[in-house]
Amino acid sequence: MSTSQPSEPGPTAPAEGLAGAVALYGLARLGLLAVVAGLLVLAGTPLVIALLVALVVALPLSMLLFRGLRARLDAALAVARERRGAQRAALRAGLRGDADADGSGDRAERQPDGSGG
Repeated sequence: MSTSQPSEPGPTAPAEGLAGAVALYGLARLGLLAVVAGLLVLAGTPLVIALLVALVVALPLSMLLFRGLRARLDAALAVARERRGAQRAALRAGLRGDADADGSGDRAERQPDGSGG
């Protein structure tokens, strides 16, 4: 059993899940690039040309090979986007002086003009 589940992350897990997903996908892409470039260099292609060709070849290959990693990254991005949207809404509500900004009801009695109720 893994401790981090992308479907229901904890309060600090979305950032860690996003960072982990980005790192894993990036490392996988770099690894694929290194493998393709290494194969081309072994075949006698100059290093610069091999790297350029590997860049072009690794993109469609990574789309096919790393489909699961991309789905995991997309899910982590969606969770982070929702959390950021909720934080932004709470910040805007707090700046407006709404009672729902921090969940406390002590501001509910105050009117926007500063009068008591």
